[in-house]
Amino acid sequence: MIDERELAIHPIVQESVQHNHQVISNIRNLTASLFGVASGILGLESYAGFVFYLLGTVVVSALIYVLRAHRDQRRYFQSPFADLWASEVLSGLSSFVLTWTLLYGLVRA
Repeated sequence: MIDERELAIHPIVQESVQHNHQVISNIRNLTASLFGVASGILGLESYAGFVFYLLGTVVVSALIYVLRAHRDQRRYFQSPFADLWASEVLSGLSSFVLTWTLLYGLVRA
């Protein structure tokens, strides 16, 4: 955890924390829908579709880590694992399933 000295040197600005969380949320929701479209077009069923989604979210998290956070998680997030790697995974799941089933039904009909 961050101690008082570190907070005095590098204070946490709540607006920046909210902005970073909003950017991560937008990226996750958009990519969840795109993964659903890809799963539906590929015709993935059952566990294969969910594994595709989980692997996709890991890849997106790694890309955010490299491209947006510049490999310095502590600088942009208070709790890097929760904010960068685990947040919004379940909320994006509903968008994924919705677009997955829609495109699967359209392609296979």
